[in-house]
Amino acid sequence: MTARTAARTAAGAGTPWAEGRLLTVQPRQPRVLFGRMYEDPAVELAAFPPPAARVLCIASAGDTAAALAAAGYDVTAVDLNPAQLDYARGRLQAGAPAVPGSAERLLATGRAAAGALLPAWRPSALERFLRLDDPAEQARQWRRTLDGPGLRLFLAASLRPAGALAVGLRPPFRGVVPARFDAVLRARLARGFARHPNAANPWAWRLLLGHEMPGGEPRGRDLTGRDLPGRDLPEGDLPGGGAATAGPTQGTIRLLAGDVVDHLERSPAGHYDAVTLSNVLDGPGPAFARRLRTAVRHAVRPGGVVVLRSIREPGPAGPGAAAEDRSLLWGVVRVVRPRTPARPASRRA
Repeated sequence: MTARTAARTAAGAGTPWAEGRLLTVQPRQPRVLFGRMYEDPAVELAAFPPPAARVLCIASAGDTAAALAAAGYDVTAVDLNPAQLDYARGRLQAGAPAVPGSAERLLATGRAAAGALLPAWRPSALERFLRLDDPAEQARQWRRTLDGPGLRLFLAASLRPAGALAVGLRPPFRGVVPARFDAVLRARLARGFARHPNAANPWAWRLLLGHEMPGGEPRGRDLTGRDLPGRDLPEGDLPGGGAATAGPTQGTIRLLAGDVVDHLERSPAGHYDAVTLSNVLDGPGPAFARRLRTAVRHAVRPGGVVVLRSIREPGPAGPGAAAEDRSLLWGVVRVVRPRTPARPASRRA
């Protein structure tokens, strides 16, 4: 290993996402963490420059990359978890069905326990709630039926610092979860139900029931909605190296294995018109955050757009567009526009 390679490896090790596991009990080999993505691409579609712009996202389960490409963007999707990248490739290129990842299995355990203990949280009752399309009525039913003493006790036992979630999470992620996550989560759900009609909100169905809303999941198509089988997918190169593919979409999708910060550093200055990053700073320390900020300022053109999501509670700057995201879970959704580029990052061989 050369000195440059060693330095790059040490820098990339600054993020716990590199291990591809959320829980302490999971095997050490990387595995699929997210079978679906819990971020609403309507935020990006409202904030990004017009279609055909060059944009960067985290590959994860492929949902955001597909939505952006379907809208006409030139998408680069990066992931350092090889299992997650292979999973996204299967869904984007071959229309492979969504399967549960670590996050979905964790949610399924919580849903099953809540349904066994609380009648209002059984699937039949939740489906009636999810078929509502009046946010005012949803807010009333949330307060009167779902958000009762039983739920509060259940979430307190599960989500507080000494609860089951904190015990099960790997140490780098424990500090990300707000100290009173039970109350925080209830407040975020109440905010979302009072704002977005359930009947048209696929993220609410996935979160509460663990499956798609009626008519919500296309069959026999790739994630961008194109009928399969699609055309052959050519391969190419991206800044920083690595295999890439173009998707059968209105725009394009290039999949790249690697660390997103390293990729941004190696990209030409101002290469991207927009970048969206979710959870990237949830877990890593301050040094990684500083490196990411510098890399974003280098790779995103002045006047471009950066969307950052975090599960953390907001700081003095507030929650940003968190209330607009229909996935209901985020504490912060920040939309920022870099004004001046940083000093060009050193190019690595």
